[in-house]
Amino acid sequence: MRRFLTIVVLAALTAGCARAQKGPAFDDWFVDKTMRVDYFHAGSSAEEAITLDQVFDQGYWAGSRTHLVDPFNLGRYLVKVYDAAGGTLIFSKGFDSHFGEYKTSDPALQGVRRTYHESALLPYPRKPVRFTVEAKDRQNTYKALFSQVIDPAATTVIRERLVPGVKVFEIVKSGEPRRKVDIAIVAEGYTAEEEGKLKADLDRFADVFFKLEPYKSHRDKFNLYGVFKPSPESGCDEPSHGSFKATVLGTTFDSLGSERYLLTEDNKSLRDIAAYVPYDALYIMVNHKRYGGGGIYNLYCTFTTDNQWYEYLFLHEFGHSFAGLADEYYTSEVAYNEFYPRGVEPAEPNITALLEPGQLKWKNLASPGVEIPTRWEKADFDAMDNAYQKVRGEINGKIAKLKRDGAAAAEVARVEEESERLSREHADKVDVFLRASKYWGKVGAFEGAGYAAQGLYRSQLDCLMFTKGTKPFCNVCEATVVRTILYYTD
Repeated sequence: MRRFLTIVVLAALTAGCARAQKGPAFDDWFVDKTMRVDYFHAGSSAEEAITLDQVFDQGYWAGSRTHLVDPFNLGRYLVKVYDAAGGTLIFSKGFDSHFGEYKTSDPALQGVRRTYHESALLPYPRKPVRFTVEAKDRQNTYKALFSQVIDPAATTVIRERLVPGVKVFEIVKSGEPRRKVDIAIVAEGYTAEEEGKLKADLDRFADVFFKLEPYKSHRDKFNLYGVFKPSPESGCDEPSHGSFKATVLGTTFDSLGSERYLLTEDNKSLRDIAAYVPYDALYIMVNHKRYGGGGIYNLYCTFTTDNQWYEYLFLHEFGHSFAGLADEYYTSEVAYNEFYPRGVEPAEPNITALLEPGQLKWKNLASPGVEIPTRWEKADFDAMDNAYQKVRGEINGKIAKLKRDGAAAAEVARVEEESERLSREHADKVDVFLRASKYWGKVGAFEGAGYAAQGLYRSQLDCLMFTKGTKPFCNVCEATVVRTILYYTD
């Protein structure tokens, strides 16, 4: 209990610093509606550009009416909105994007250009505004990328009715959206006949969400909605397995070349369906048994419903998309190349390059007497985990080949069961290994984080953002989540 109170106090102090900076008054600049700005984000690793698509007048404003200028410096991109006449900054929000991840992939580095559709949500302005997007360079400094004046009264602003055929389920309602964290859980790969399963899944995952701190202690600060447009088929695409399904959002495994990465590129359909409810954060709940998911800061997160790691997936991916937490693992294969440039301090609050050991970013939570950096049993852990990752890759490849080749269902099931057994056994082995360390429960600087075995550090041996399992956030991640909750609700 003492640990939790310390985390809450530190998070509240951080949020208080943001509140102390007086920002623009909502009623001076905005009306209580949402403006959705859709645009195309295109390019490769060496170049990128944005072009405006459409602007929508769309529903109630779910966000804060007090915190309009983002203080967190998270995300590789930043939307800024200025009064067009006087140049006053009246709104900003940091975010990451599908394109931002693509630009670190092998095809992007080889010069292959791709285009992604993206959306920005902002309170509806009373007068013309200059809508801008900035992008961070390799030194984490924002640079101008796009700028265009938008007139909220223009005839080109779309004011049509929402797409038909969508149902809304109110899972948890704690109060007015502007004073709560509003989460929309958008159903994907559920047919009309599976509505009963959808309702049961929504209830199940609401229970999972509020079992974990700090969500448990802040339940009264959340509204949760289920949003359902039936899909023609169940499931989602699995390209490496030779399987494709017709679904409302077109989610797919093998995103960016990673077999477990599950994303959608159909941003317009996602936003059209989600528009039925006010939301600060988006989940995509994928009706599938295979392990997979993804989370992109202030964009959305995905998870599959029926694998053995469903609780971990649901909470881990939301840590990315809601609070901007980095992955702390580093042995699994990912599609990125140097996602965090060497010699540059990551913006994410839960990992560090430790460029100044005496100025540890979470020094207020550090355990007394723990050396920085903290010399944990890394070599033994790496040998154990790398051996499993090799086996895991081989068995995943075998499953994919069996499915592509049309192998008997019984044979595929046998290999899938073996994969699940090995995954569970390894997770248990990792838990035992880490708990045996003399540094268990200590806050320091443990090398290995952010997809890098050297040069990046996490704050504790284990965390929901590090290894699979039903486990808590580390102290730093928990404080960050509390800070985010307070930012939206205070």
